[in-house]
Amino acid sequence: MTISKGFRALVDEAMAQVTTYSVAEVQARLTDPQVQIVDIRDIRELTEGTVVGAFHAPRGMLEFWVDPDSPYHKKIFANEAKEFILFCGAGWRSALAAKTLQDMGMTNVAHIDGGWAEWVKVGAPTETLEAQKAKRAAKA
Repeated sequence: MTISKGFRALVDEAMAQVTTYSVAEVQARLTDPQVQIVDIRDIRELTEGTVVGAFHAPRGMLEFWVDPDSPYHKKIFANEAKEFILFCGAGWRSALAAKTLQDMGMTNVAHIDGGWAEWVKVGAPTETLEAQKAKRAAKA
């Protein structure tokens, strides 16, 4: 099988077309109510935790959860006043996902350079899924 355009070319094209934030830039905005961090990693990748306050939207469901015409739509994505900042393990999937959401018409989407690996490397705040669930339950 011959691949005419490899993953690296796709990622590079996406990176050139989407807003990319450093971990420090996102960290500075963690308490901004107009920012929603979105963890697009697979559920099996969440055993180490996630970014504080992140909403988990697995990469395989993202387009369906974002589209208001989809039977799987999640209301969280309907807030056009928010900026949705995606991250994955290393920043490749989130770049591709942000590009896809832009192609769908979203203008309020970006991603984190280096993803979860960079987030953890610099010691940015994380939380376990259990802690995150407990916070949500307390708000309900």
